[in-house]
Amino acid sequence: MQQYVIIKEIVIILLVSIPIIFLFKKINIPSILGFLVTGMIIGPYGFKLISNLQNIEAMAEIGVILLLFTIGLEVSLGKLLRMKKILFLIGCSQIILTILITSLIFYFLKVPLSNSIFYGMLVSLSSTAIVLKLLSDKNEIDAPHGRISLVILILQDLAIVPMLILLPVLSGGNNLSAAQIFIQLIYALGLIAIIVLAAKVFMPKILFQLARLRIREAFTIGVMFLLLGTAYLTHSIGLSFAIGAFIAGLILSESDFSHQITSEIIPLKDAFNSIFFVSIGLLLNIQFVLNNILLLVSVTFAIIILKTSIATLLVKIIRYPFRTAIITGFGISQIGEFSFVLSQSGLKYNLIGNDFYNAFLAASIFTMLATPLLLKLAPAIGYKVNDVIKAAGSEKEELKNHVIIVGYGLNGQNLARVLKETGIDFVIIEMNPETVKAEKLKGKKLIFGDVTREGILQTAGIENASIIVFAISDPSASKRGLQLAKRLNPKIHTVIRTRFTSEINDLIALGADEVIPEEFETSLRIFIKVLEKYHIPRNVINEHAALLRGESYGMMRSESASGAPSLNLDKILAAGLTEIFYVSEDSSLIGKTMRDINLRALTGTTIIAIVRENQTINNPGGDEKIQSKDTLVLTGTHKSVDDAINFLAGNKII
Repeated sequence: MQQYVIIKEIVIILLVSIPIIFLFKKINIPSILGFLVTGMIIGPYGFKLISNLQNIEAMAEIGVILLLFTIGLEVSLGKLLRMKKILFLIGCSQIILTILITSLIFYFLKVPLSNSIFYGMLVSLSSTAIVLKLLSDKNEIDAPHGRISLVILILQDLAIVPMLILLPVLSGGNNLSAAQIFIQLIYALGLIAIIVLAAKVFMPKILFQLARLRIREAFTIGVMFLLLGTAYLTHSIGLSFAIGAFIAGLILSESDFSHQITSEIIPLKDAFNSIFFVSIGLLLNIQFVLNNILLLVSVTFAIIILKTSIATLLVKIIRYPFRTAIITGFGISQIGEFSFVLSQSGLKYNLIGNDFYNAFLAASIFTMLATPLLLKLAPAIGYKVNDVIKAAGSEKEELKNHVIIVGYGLNGQNLARVLKETGIDFVIIEMNPETVKAEKLKGKKLIFGDVTREGILQTAGIENASIIVFAISDPSASKRGLQLAKRLNPKIHTVIRTRFTSEINDLIALGADEVIPEEFETSLRIFIKVLEKYHIPRNVINEHAALLRGESYGMMRSESASGAPSLNLDKILAAGLTEIFYVSEDSSLIGKTMRDINLRALTGTTIIAIVRENQTINNPGGDEKIQSKDTLVLTGTHKSVDDAINFLAGNKII
């Protein structure tokens, strides 16, 4: 029965992990940590439900391969090249500085140089899964700190590939000269280049032939063959499985079949990744943690402070406000899932000892657990830092009855264009330094700064402004700025954009005069288009749309709204209506008479007039011929008019 042990182990993992993940979900902790805790509980240092790690490690290796493959699929070199250079430099600088500082710290602690560099690599990477999940839950992916964090995380994910290439070089011994290290690195990169070129030539052709078979199973098996085959090829030349998987994903991401490949692989990736994180938890020595708890807590704090400080400094250097810089810093302050991948490879190359490995695992888990709390505290800390720093900006311009636009994205640009055409004074507050610089050269009134800072609002002339419009994708900053604006000018009219209707009541309670939820504006457009299709009179549609907006969308938010006037849709549909039909130059109706068409007999709709060359022919007779560019005026019920328009257009009557 020994061959069936792996099934028992998977059952144990599933049995324990499901309730833990459910509990973590309730307290808003990412599922990754749930799998780590599961491994700690059932592992050889916990309740010893799983003691033989060989089977689990094999499945975990597949999880790593699939993880790198999907990263390769999701990476678009074109998108990376189109990213703003300044943000790209932040990502590279963050990785390099973290490795450099961490390596120096360990080297001064008498750790060999190769090991010190490896520890720096481990610390430099953050958790893409955790950070993006938390930012998404807070609706802050599009906020400035969200966009900067995303760029840093993408670059960190890509950095795992050269790091994995460097591991055999670092493990070559501490006596290697710089020249020898360089030669080995060039050799590894050369092999990688050959594999990439070969894969680029053969993979698309193989994939095309598989797709031509139109057999889903064959396509899926073929993709797995290309994935695992490339991974095994890189492993056989002394590199890792993970590098080959990344190369396969990168090549296939440029094919026409990338979306289908992703849909086939994602379920497998999620399953095996779960086992990978469980395997990490299995290796954590709980007794070691308890015996060294003070040391591990100190290391955890040191990692968080180091990574937060570096990221904050870099973001501030490119002139983003301290609030944005601090939130970004706290956001990426944890150690990430790719560090676990790197640590597993480091064990094989003897770059990390057991004690260091246990300390690394424990500190990593602690930093991950701290991330939700840190991101929650980060805005408040950022605000306090802002309060003690003098507001930057130019001299306050004497404006009166003007509009303050917060955010110069698409919505802000459109509003500014309209205000300029109508001659209304306005000033724009924007946090992107590149945008401010570029638009100022065009003569626009832009102030660089954070709307949550009193000095910035005063520079924008908040005391004399009539309206302030929040057109930014940062809910926290919008709320803080709204409160500040109302405090500085209680009479100012505030218009605020939000993505979700669940935020309307909170914003109104904070003093918002107008709240525009994107979610309901989309619903409203759908509502209007549907009613137009049913030929509901435009004035009725406009009246109802205005009513919904006027009540701050209360009717649409409440399932049991009372006192709302009904559209009386059934009565409107039963009533008659008038519609027009334009006769194009290539219409088959040209030259036919009213009698030939016989529209009333076929559809129940009557042609009551023909508009021809600015003249109207009322009640046209049966001998009246239809000419090119005529406009036919139709009358009938909703259904009969629809049938008539279909018939006149040459379509079948539905």
